[in-house]
Amino acid sequence: MYLAANKADISSIIGGIAPNWGPFAGLGTEARTMVEVVMAVAILGCLAIAIWGAAKQRIGATALRDTFSAEQGKGLIIAGLTGVFIIGSLGTLFTIVYGMAV
Repeated sequence: MYLAANKADISSIIGGIAPNWGPFAGLGTEARTMVEVVMAVAILGCLAIAIWGAAKQRIGATALRDTFSAEQGKGLIIAGLTGVFIIGSLGTLFTIVYGMAV
């Protein structure tokens, strides 16, 4: 019976967006790690924008009765979640485009 998990490195945390295929396979380990970190930061930024939009929509719709703020919040939520989807699917998009080019 294992009481603790094995030690993990950064690749287990952001392994879903790790670019180790296609055109990124020729890059060095440090370059791939930098791309992984940039993509992870971009996803966190998009999630922060979506959370900020949700808070803005909630505060604008209930406390202030400000419909303009609520509409801005909806736009921020959509923009943040769209950014997360696009960044999360970059691996699939690059694989399709690279596979078609080869």
